[in-house]
Amino acid sequence: MTITLQKPDSIGAIASMLCVVHCIITPFIFIAHSCCADGCDASPLWWKSIDFIFLTISFFSIYHSTKTTTHSAMKPILWSLWSLLTFLIISEKIDVFNLPETLSYVTAITLAFFHIYNLKYCQCEEKCCSKI
Repeated sequence: MTITLQKPDSIGAIASMLCVVHCIITPFIFIAHSCCADGCDASPLWWKSIDFIFLTISFFSIYHSTKTTTHSAMKPILWSLWSLLTFLIISEKIDVFNLPETLSYVTAITLAFFHIYNLKYCQCEEKCCSKI
């Protein structure tokens, strides 16, 4: 937890990108695993819950990032992206809406981008980022 408090944007960016990697490699794992006795839809519970682990890590990263950012728009941007990503993942899990997975990828990559942007440009002592 100390790492999250010290570098929340770094942790958030890493979690977002790992989430994208997880989403991209999942179909390939199941294609390779297609001949198993359980069928194609079988996947371990721990694999299905990784999305929620990434969301939890991202939540705490955004919570701590928004406490230290100097850019006033960064808080709603990060929270909006996290909320959208949460909605997309939950929607996919419970099959509410049939949305393309590309939306999840784009949202996670955008969230990682804004974490990196916040880390590079919005963490100074004076209001150097608030003019952007």
